[in-house]
Amino acid sequence: MGHMAGRDIRGRVVTVIGAGKPRRRPLKRRARSGGRPSKSAALQLRDRILEAATDLFLLEGYASTSIEAVAARAGISKKTFYHRFADKAALFAAVVHRIIELIRPPPDVPLLQGVELDEILRRLAGIILRAALSPQAIALHRLIVAESVRFPDLVRVVHQDPASQEAIALISDLLVRELPDARLTVEHQRFAAAQFLHMVVAVPQRRSMGQGAPMTAKELQVWIHHTVKLFLNGCSGLADAGSS
Repeated sequence: MGHMAGRDIRGRVVTVIGAGKPRRRPLKRRARSGGRPSKSAALQLRDRILEAATDLFLLEGYASTSIEAVAARAGISKKTFYHRFADKAALFAAVVHRIIELIRPPPDVPLLQGVELDEILRRLAGIILRAALSPQAIALHRLIVAESVRFPDLVRVVHQDPASQEAIALISDLLVRELPDARLTVEHQRFAAAQFLHMVVAVPQRRSMGQGAPMTAKELQVWIHHTVKLFLNGCSGLADAGSS
């Protein structure tokens, strides 16, 4: 406690007890800045990077897209980028997975709805085609075709994506359930499932890319009907060939 001299109302000098340096008001603590972002902020940042990368990959191609360009488009530093992705190949794999997740049907959509196997497969084929013929899927397929010679691993990235493997497993399990007497081995089931996906998608996708006129909705329905019929006949032949 300090002392300070002063004067009273008559002018006499007096000592004021308890006076001293003015007390400082406690400073308000500022919110912490820096450090690790929250989980939601980290997810938003990752999504921003992937959105920027998707635009560049699909517009410019794989070879012409640089880490610097992605970072600039996303508004981040290269250091921030490398905290989340090891390299451009890892970034592309994440972009492919993101596109597939965006075009695949919502989890509450029943994929195997129907009574007869051909009905189930026709409905499933329609869902697959809607995804495969979406603008982003067509753009991704164009990119893979254009860059596959210089970067063969790009094709592998697409086919090894978990969603692609899930589709094959889904159809394989369906064949086991609905064709118990077909005597299809596990290898036959997976082979047949992969062929079904290719049969459904290949020609409509090529025509959407300019190799012929795009199919109309009516043509796609006819295509699905004939493809499913051919597939089921082929499964019977495959089982007979495997048992001989």
